[in-house]
Amino acid sequence: MICRLKSRLAGLAYGVGLVLLTCGVMTAQDIKTNYMPGTNFSKYHTYKWVSINNTEQVDPIVAQQIKDAINSQLTSKGMTQVDSDTADMYVGTQTSIQQQQQWNAYGTGGGWRFGGGMASAQSSTIQIGTLVVDFYDPASKQLVWRGLATKTLNPSSNPQTNMNRINQAVAKLLKSFPPKS
Repeated sequence: MICRLKSRLAGLAYGVGLVLLTCGVMTAQDIKTNYMPGTNFSKYHTYKWVSINNTEQVDPIVAQQIKDAINSQLTSKGMTQVDSDTADMYVGTQTSIQQQQQWNAYGTGGGWRFGGGMASAQSSTIQIGTLVVDFYDPASKQLVWRGLATKTLNPSSNPQTNMNRINQAVAKLLKSFPPKS
């Protein structure tokens, strides 16, 4: 009886640990960046915000939080925001929020010797939010750098959590900006 109880408790602990591990992995942000080879990024000192047409829009509060996070990162790298068309670089963002099914499953073990265990599976819908940050060279009218952060715009009931998630994603995105020549 005690062996059976220990086995079930071990199985339960394993299942709970697996669920917690899965939840931790699911919330990690994925960051990808790419840039135009041969671009001289040392010539960019000023930037101007531009709109990218035909893109999904987030609410104005989130849009401002994204801009503030990017402004903070670019300022810390010695860049200056300007409103004139003579900026060295243009900055634009795109967002996408999609729904995805997530399955949370766990079992209490037991195995064949103890007559099986208990298992449970639950489905939920999660929001997968992607933030795209684009830098354009106004002289050549070309995209010179792009960064994507997925699992960034996942709405939470806590506004501070949302803002922290955006700040963290933008810091990760721009960590290696500008790229080394």
